Amino acid sequence: MELNSEVVTTPPRDAATVVMLRDTPKGLEVFLVKRHGLSDVLGGAYVFPGGKLDDSDSKLDPQAHLDQAPEHLHKALGESDTHINIATGLYVAALREAFEESGVLFAHHANTATLADTARAAQLQRDALPFNQILAQMALRLQTQSVLPWSRWITPIMPSVSSKRFDTRFFVAAIPPDQVASHDNHETTESAWLPPRTALEQYRDGQIELAPPQIMSLAHLARHNTVDSVMSAARATPPPVIQPEAFDDAGERVICYPGDPRHSVLARALPGPTRLRYRNRRFEPMDGFEALFG
Repeated sequence: MELNSEVVTTPPRDAATVVMLRDTPKGLEVFLVKRHGLSDVLGGAYVFPGGKLDDSDSKLDPQAHLDQAPEHLHKALGESDTHINIATGLYVAALREAFEESGVLFAHHANTATLADTARAAQLQRDALPFNQILAQMALRLQTQSVLPWSRWITPIMPSVSSKRFDTRFFVAAIPPDQVASHDNHETTESAWLPPRTALEQYRDGQIELAPPQIMSLAHLARHNTVDSVMSAARATPPPVIQPEAFDDAGERVICYPGDPRHSVLARALPGPTRLRYRNRRFEPMDGFEALFG
């Protein structure tokens, strides 16, 4: 992972991502996809399915294609200063990206409440039909109740792994029954279901690449043993806002998080370490790998 030292003052772009979860006999697992190596955003890194907010996401007919009113989605997101249309669009963007990048469709038929025919939806997508038109043609209603706001990550003005800035809302969700998640072989080239700790161990051992938001999110999820535990926590706690702040120390880049003595926000937002140091061509906890779980 190459370090970026450019200061970017342009406003961050709205984006959304879905942390898909499942229970297994060995415990909680999370779905990760590997971004194409030529991608200009986190190329080669393992991420949760997601992407930027498209204009069409905020223009979806809520009465026909959403299972909750925009007012409820706006309130659940916990961002009073975000326009209701943007808030609604972020839910749509999250579910659209989940479908486009992993083939998982959080939707049911509007009239019968039966699960969507994902195979037919996938064929329409291969035929280059836009997501909103797929929903209209198949009379589908998105299951926004299945996803819960988890956290909000805003790229710092000195981004370390990309020259682009995003204001990304992370949602958590259990993968719908009888659906199979897989990479799309276009934007993403590999995928895996992994326990959060195992994903971090693979990162530690150099088997996969992770960006700081994924590192800290996986450390957060590693404190939960089941999907219900994650979802209950999401319902009980407003999504924390995390805008990392970067500085250089003895020639090494350090990213600190709310609650760190060097951060402008004194209240801690996340469990785990309050800073990561760029060393050995990757970001590592200051006090060793186990600090992610302490």
